[in-house]
Amino acid sequence: MKNYDNVVIFDHPLIRHKIAILRDEKTSTKEFRELVEEITTLMTYECLKDAPTVEKEVKTPLETCTQHVVKDNSVVIVPILRAGLGMVNGIHVLFPSARVGHIGMYRNEETLEPQTYYCKLPDGIQEKLVLVVDPMLATGGSACDAIAHLKSIGCKNIKFLGIIGAPEGVSRLAETHPDVNIYVSTLDRCLNERGYILPGLGDAGDRLFGTK
Repeated sequence: MKNYDNVVIFDHPLIRHKIAILRDEKTSTKEFRELVEEITTLMTYECLKDAPTVEKEVKTPLETCTQHVVKDNSVVIVPILRAGLGMVNGIHVLFPSARVGHIGMYRNEETLEPQTYYCKLPDGIQEKLVLVVDPMLATGGSACDAIAHLKSIGCKNIKFLGIIGAPEGVSRLAETHPDVNIYVSTLDRCLNERGYILPGLGDAGDRLFGTK
């Protein structure tokens, strides 16, 4: 895969360690869910280093000083249902007041293209920093369509966070939306004939919610 200016692939030992456990077929649903949240928190710390801030006067025990704090109500999390729900708490650890919208999609098993079945977004999302989250960036279809919809209603500041990406999906998203910064914890080898990432970790939704 070629390099893209809007793509960041993390290379951090803590993330690599957690992904190794995440992939293991013996990892329990509880541990899997916790690992997804922990990895998301580590990613959020890095990808939101440019979060919008405002100045605030703070009185210490010794004197008053000016500090920068994250602007209230400036971030919206938009998980792509259903697996994206597993990443929401990982962001809320750092941004507990962030509002949450939802975009529901399922993959047509014949065409491998996404079909939208639900969309509910907070009022005023157009003025916020929007974090679109989905653990698996496989074909890239769902992410591309979700971001296209957000742009169509006026969202301008959008980032995508995924835990595992395939070269096919990362390239498709980077080329379709070159103005969107894409953050992926690790880049896997390829997709198989069914559109699953290899080596991957199986179906993230099933493993998050114990539906396998």
